[in-house]
Amino acid sequence: MQPQIAAHTESSRKACIERSRNEVADVLRKLGNKVEGLGLNTWQLRVLSAIRKCRTAELGGHIDACDGCGNLSISYNSCRNRHCPKCQGKNREDWIQARAHELLPVPYFHVVFTLPDAINSLAIHQPKIVYDTLFEATWETLQTFSKAKETQMGMIAVLHTWGQQLSLHPHLHCIVPGGGVTKKGEWQNCRTNGKFLFPVKALSKVFRAKYCQKLKAKEPIKYEQIRQALWQKPWVVFAKKPFGSPQSVVEYLGRYSHKIAISNHRIKSIDDKNVTFDYKDYRMAGVKKQMTLTHGEFIRRFSLHILPKRLVKIRHYGFLSSTWKRQKLKVLQEKLKVMVLEKVEKKPFLPKCPCCKTGNLHRIAVFDQRGPPAWYLGGSQKSVSGKG
Repeated sequence: MQPQIAAHTESSRKACIERSRNEVADVLRKLGNKVEGLGLNTWQLRVLSAIRKCRTAELGGHIDACDGCGNLSISYNSCRNRHCPKCQGKNREDWIQARAHELLPVPYFHVVFTLPDAINSLAIHQPKIVYDTLFEATWETLQTFSKAKETQMGMIAVLHTWGQQLSLHPHLHCIVPGGGVTKKGEWQNCRTNGKFLFPVKALSKVFRAKYCQKLKAKEPIKYEQIRQALWQKPWVVFAKKPFGSPQSVVEYLGRYSHKIAISNHRIKSIDDKNVTFDYKDYRMAGVKKQMTLTHGEFIRRFSLHILPKRLVKIRHYGFLSSTWKRQKLKVLQEKLKVMVLEKVEKKPFLPKCPCCKTGNLHRIAVFDQRGPPAWYLGGSQKSVSGKG
């Protein structure tokens, strides 16, 4: 079927580009050059610029043809930034698929390690030190409890830095198998027999001591300035009940692995001055409420959660580290009689046609920020054939 050239109108754009009604990018466009007066660093401004340009003509795009109805449609390129609300779906699915091949038939626990508010000022000015230390102290804390059994534990840790109101709230979501691998390569459950991992109060005390010790070594002057506040209250370590099955671990991880500070669907309205978004008030059992902020305050809070360049937010430890898995995971799975899923060869992703909803879209042309070629915009049939 010969593709029919669609009219390049606003209505066809809306049909071909699926998007949320309100977006973080819309707030950035409303804010304009005022974003430079928010006191952000150059890296944060670069990230915000990428989010604003995502899936717009500024990043160029491509023309797709439907193999069903023949319609031609435009898709603008994604920024692929890890902080962008529109660019996480595929990364999340690929990561989850990889984890599904590593599951063991053992209890898994979800443990959350949270830093106190006293650390927030340092996290704003030296985020890499604060977050790297959080990973290090968390892993050493869990290792302290596993050393008595002389087993190698494993952990997948995902860094989140936000609260529901976009305030700074650094915490680590950890998925921890309930046991470890002995020196002989055998699996051994933790002594609680899968009912709970370790005593939470004991974890909290060791975690605080480990973190403060490391922070003092790295930033002695800053540490002394906040030392009293760090030791004033118990630190929060939260442990949930074990997962029902290894499969539910993967589903659960999907909620956290590539989450960002706020998703577009939570933004309910944007006017000339303010942004209104939904949030859950966990002090009132998760009751859903709404908050309204000015454009500048909304973006300032959003920018608190732009991670430093090259900081790794998902890390694997122990027998779940890349090195260990490459060498020994397959042997351990065989000992535990795990039915290892064969890795399916990735097929090219073909999006569905927004017009007929059944045909697949195939890329037939690409263009840069100067816009689509003349033949798409309504040029003569001669110019179309000339492209061939």
